[in-house]
Amino acid sequence: MQRVDVVVVGGGVMGSAAAWELARRGRDVVLLERFGPGHANGASHGASRIYRTTYGQPEYLDLAQEALGLWRELESESGLDILTLTGGVSHGSPRRDDIAAAFAARRVPYEWLHPDAAAERWPGLRFEGSVLHEPSTAGRVHADRAVEAFQAVAGARGAQVRHDAPVHSIVPVPGGVRVSSDAGEFLAQHVVLAVGGWVNRFLGAALGGAAGQGPGFELPVVVTQEQPAHFQLRAGAPGEDEWPSFTHSPSPDLLGPGRTWPAEAYGMATPGEGIKVGLHGVGVVTDPDRRTFLAEPDRLAVLQRYVEQWVPGVDPDDLVPVSCTYTTTPDEDFVLDRVGRVVVAAGFSGHGFKFGPAIGRVLADLAGEEPDAPVGGAGPRFALRRLAG
Repeated sequence: MQRVDVVVVGGGVMGSAAAWELARRGRDVVLLERFGPGHANGASHGASRIYRTTYGQPEYLDLAQEALGLWRELESESGLDILTLTGGVSHGSPRRDDIAAAFAARRVPYEWLHPDAAAERWPGLRFEGSVLHEPSTAGRVHADRAVEAFQAVAGARGAQVRHDAPVHSIVPVPGGVRVSSDAGEFLAQHVVLAVGGWVNRFLGAALGGAAGQGPGFELPVVVTQEQPAHFQLRAGAPGEDEWPSFTHSPSPDLLGPGRTWPAEAYGMATPGEGIKVGLHGVGVVTDPDRRTFLAEPDRLAVLQRYVEQWVPGVDPDDLVPVSCTYTTTPDEDFVLDRVGRVVVAAGFSGHGFKFGPAIGRVLADLAGEEPDAPVGGAGPRFALRRLAG
């Protein structure tokens, strides 16, 4: 059995970011990933994820601002281009004056635009209500490169990165946590559990009854197979490099199950693939080991109808669906917490990727705390106990 400081279970963006940050701190870390490099089985693959700072909650705005600098550090260390700032626009109803106030308080550049002025500037989009433009704090993250960079730099700093290494059990034992995997047996001082939709396969046993959570404890998360799509530009539309990232919250009387639009929309350019557009969190509930990877026809038709009305710069019939997963908590807030020696990162609810390196820092902080000490590395918004009742 190999003794190490930290075993990170899960090599998606959050686990890989944690391994990077732990390695930067000189910790003896092993990253165990069930699948091979660049796999598409979870939520961390592909060429684009939205980066934005349009959050009114200070906890998220703190992390988004921190992540911007850390993405640049990762680029410098890895030599890869990961974050592209394009500017971003958010529109719809209600008007988000809370976000504008948070921006003003932190001196984040922004402006309000009339929808006609916004449409003149970005003719590939149609706008509803006042448009919040963040010119220098929004864009896209290249997901595949991000994960590759985290793992490569972590490895260069001494971390052991093991692919094709399924974990079979995580069990607290006196003096540590025993992790059994295809890569061997490990005794770790701390474990970071960052396995996305598979979290409940391990959580109860990993907590080992600590903090009143028995071996059968599960987080109340829902795993869905989401299906955004890449749409091709119409003739005469602005080029891919001229598109901002965008979010749209349709009018409340049109938004929600059974109404015109089932959810808020988002999008961004994916160079070489078109404009990625998706509806947030409307996918089919799934088992992450039994996904079809196929677009559900009725949901795809709704997305095409949305694109036809609100994204006139693309062809709603010329598309390639994308398949990924969400693991969503009831309140769509993350779980970033520690129980004894086990650090839990879960429930990123379809809006976590942009925060990747900042989440890695939080997880490294939690893995540096004494097992019996109060949790100090993450705030109550992200506490596991809020979901345990």
